[in-house]
Amino acid sequence: MGRHFIHPLAYLLLFERMAAPVNDWIDEPGVYRPLLRLSWPVLLEQGLALLVGFSDTILTGHYLSESHLAAVNLMAYLLWLLYGLFSVVAIGASALVARYVGARRIMMAERFMHQALLVGFLVAVPSAILAAVLGPKIIAFLQLQGTSAKAAQSYWEIVIPAMPFVMLSAVGIACLRGAGAMVQGLIIMTIVNIVNIAVSWAFCLGFGPCPRWGWEGIAFGTACGYCVGGVVTLLILVRGLAGLRLRWRMFRYQGKLVYRLLRVGIPGGLETLSMILCQLWFVAIVNALGDKAAAAHGVALRIESLAFLPGAAFQVAAATMTGQYLGARQPHKATRGVIAACVLAGLVMGTGAILFYTFPLQLASLMVGDHQRDIAHLAAPLLRTIAVGIPPLVFVTIFSGALRGAGDTRWPLLFSLIGLLGVRIPGAYWLTLPGVVLPGVALPVPGWGLGVLGAWYAMVADLYLRACLTTWRFVHGGWKTIRV
Repeated sequence: MGRHFIHPLAYLLLFERMAAPVNDWIDEPGVYRPLLRLSWPVLLEQGLALLVGFSDTILTGHYLSESHLAAVNLMAYLLWLLYGLFSVVAIGASALVARYVGARRIMMAERFMHQALLVGFLVAVPSAILAAVLGPKIIAFLQLQGTSAKAAQSYWEIVIPAMPFVMLSAVGIACLRGAGAMVQGLIIMTIVNIVNIAVSWAFCLGFGPCPRWGWEGIAFGTACGYCVGGVVTLLILVRGLAGLRLRWRMFRYQGKLVYRLLRVGIPGGLETLSMILCQLWFVAIVNALGDKAAAAHGVALRIESLAFLPGAAFQVAAATMTGQYLGARQPHKATRGVIAACVLAGLVMGTGAILFYTFPLQLASLMVGDHQRDIAHLAAPLLRTIAVGIPPLVFVTIFSGALRGAGDTRWPLLFSLIGLLGVRIPGAYWLTLPGVVLPGVALPVPGWGLGVLGAWYAMVADLYLRACLTTWRFVHGGWKTIRV
């Protein structure tokens, strides 16, 4: 790996001194077992979601054109945006349900679940209409042109009607996770992903009686998966689980509960939305470099998600444990649970970073056909770059999740804005382009002209800054006294 790579364990030794002696929390019987119980279903769930992304990329990379490969990578961001639209409700619901389940006040947790679903529905319908109307402008803003833009637009039109079902699964699974019911989220997403992959391959390539729709078949598979996921989530909630049960008489608007839900959820949701919007801005900078750069960026991101996967699982577990332990008035266990999540995520993600740094070309070549080898060569240095960014990504992921689980959502929002708007976006312009035109400046400001690799340098710099900021907030401990 060389002197440029720092293994996550080097960072984790810092927390041994700041938070608790190693022997105190490694042997804590009430931390590791719940952490693993909460994280493994989410890890499998994220793995299945990752499999869908790999499936779509491999299907496009081997059977369709370069312009379709650029479009499918952009659609991954836009599908993320669909889920992000409901993050305000989902984050607030998860934190409050976890807090009241930890305090053994199940009826209050159930009331917040109903209000979250009600607000989610009120957001889903107008959002779907607005997204359908603004679709062409969104794609034009993201710098796709020609065949790539037309492909992205047709995909968007097929997926948008499924938005209410996306809301049902996003908010419903968030409530179940807050109650500690992780396996059901895994079951739902397993069904979603099986339907998605099966329908996409069948209608893209025309298996059996299915017509050969090509690119539109991939979009149709995604929409079918979302619809099935929403229906299955609804059925689970109607039947009842972990003390949460859907009761139609409880779907009455309650202003005080909605206020509390949004007070916690809005900062967290704005953080997620700001992250997604800035990522879309970031990918627009990359798309402006052409289809090859956009395709290489997307291939590298798909592979990088292999390392992010365990971080996302331990993030959900850390958020749930933090909320429940604070609700049970056991902040010391919340602290130890978060540190344990950092240790385990760091070990697994660090292994991924070693693979990215050692075998970048081999990994990138798995995603594309022989006719797109140049894209694999362009993606390989991106994987080596993100290998250096894995250690700070561990802390950003786990600590941000813990702060959200505690209801301390304002600080992660601030840190995300500082990192994204202060480092990643301006850094991407400066490092990617040979010259940057600034408002009110007659001549362009000289840039480094590093292409897509420069954008990834800016991304790593952003991760290091936000890792420092989120670490400071966690060590400060103010999240332990947040009232929700």
